[in-house]
Amino acid sequence: MADKDKDNDDVEATIADEAVVIKYKTAGEIVNRVLVEIIEKCVEGASVRDVCISGDNLILEETSKVFKKEKEMKKGIAFPVCISANGCICHFSPITSEPDHIIAKDDVLKIDLGVHLDGFISMIAHTIVVGANSENKITDKRANCFLAAHYASQAALRLMRPGNDTYQITDMVMKVCKEFDCKPVEGMLSHQLQQFKLDGPKTIIQNPSEAHRKEHEKATIEANEVYALDVLVSTGSGAARETTAKVSVFKKTEEVYPLKLRASRIFYTEVIQKHSIMPFNLRNFEDEKKAKMGVMECVNHKLIEPYQVLFEKTGEIVVQYKFTVLVTATGPARITGLPFEEDLYVPNLSIKDPEILNLLKTSVNQRGILQLVKKKKKKPQKNANNAAGENCSMDVDQPTKTGPGVEKMEVDASA
Repeated sequence: MADKDKDNDDVEATIADEAVVIKYKTAGEIVNRVLVEIIEKCVEGASVRDVCISGDNLILEETSKVFKKEKEMKKGIAFPVCISANGCICHFSPITSEPDHIIAKDDVLKIDLGVHLDGFISMIAHTIVVGANSENKITDKRANCFLAAHYASQAALRLMRPGNDTYQITDMVMKVCKEFDCKPVEGMLSHQLQQFKLDGPKTIIQNPSEAHRKEHEKATIEANEVYALDVLVSTGSGAARETTAKVSVFKKTEEVYPLKLRASRIFYTEVIQKHSIMPFNLRNFEDEKKAKMGVMECVNHKLIEPYQVLFEKTGEIVVQYKFTVLVTATGPARITGLPFEEDLYVPNLSIKDPEILNLLKTSVNQRGILQLVKKKKKKPQKNANNAAGENCSMDVDQPTKTGPGVEKMEVDASA
């Protein structure tokens, strides 16, 4: 009997279990709501550091409200809020002793975060242009980049079906970006998600070098898997590089090493107790200075892994869209994300490749996208028809118009 119990403990929890699906979707709803709150704070003159701190606190607040009866359940931040501006590709979330970024008009901000409930992770990333609206549309090369990233992520989503292989998605992302004269950022990965595991065994790489192709082998998408589908597109060469920006986000690995320094041991113990294997920001430690000292030995001996702050060439911008995808037997279901405001972008290029156009016409379940509702002042109710028109909702499952980046087609995003 004991051996049977042990075997049951080793069975991976997947979305074949409805209870697991509920946890993924609940985490997805939280991450969507938190993202909306963060976007509202991303205004001219705001501090990126302050907005990131506010977002992390909101994740903790929102996750504390769910599954209250399950006292032992671990829940909270699966990836701390990062806001990377313009040519900064990813992982910018500065600690208090490092330089901040003050948000300016026309900044291109990539907002990246994750939430977990019982180790089931929902990830999201979304890109905005500060100050962009119907009166201030984006008409330069940035518009092409936004459309490239959006349609590349949409095409990739439609290929997340059982039986397809990961390099089909890699190649399709490259093809879509080529239509807009943009490049996917080299070597960026979409990871399979598993319980308490942000980087599962399968990956989808974009714009790989020959060395990348040898390191990341082709894998088959299977039913009941979950992925954080992550698309990053650049107006430049797509080559990522490190600069002087300091790393602030780290995560524990599975390596073992007897730490020598007392500060390192104290730091590592706190990581295990408070964050387990989930990524964390050094700001979360009471004594930031001691945390900076302690993390060094841990990184040197691979107990802790850094998330490097990466940049494109100066003058270029990067756009990112990431969402969580549940792969079911009948196809993919997107459970995180916000609507793409295509009206804000006026590209001078469009998709003409028939293969891409036909793929984008296919149906896919995107009901996990947050439904935005524009609130209007209440008026006296005259009849049922008038009452139904009081609120203007944005139905992102069934868009009805053709976007400027697609020639003569209507994207069907219904279930």
